[in-house]
Amino acid sequence: MVEPKKKIKLQDLPDLLTVREVADVLRVSPLTIKRWGKRGKLPAIRINSRGDRRYKKEAVLWLLGIQEKE
Repeated sequence: MVEPKKKIKLQDLPDLLTVREVADVLRVSPLTIKRWGKRGKLPAIRINSRGDRRYKKEAVLWLLGIQEKE
């Protein structure tokens, strides 16, 4: 039996989100999130030696039209 996806509460999100978390919130694929980062639509912060991407919660909320971008 497949469990239904948990509802995402915006107030419960961490300040820095992974590619997968952002994709889930915006309901797009992780590849779309990476493309948006390359185009400057959603700037990424690179962490660790692998260069993993993290995204500021404020930037994601701004894309949703919920919060003004600083």
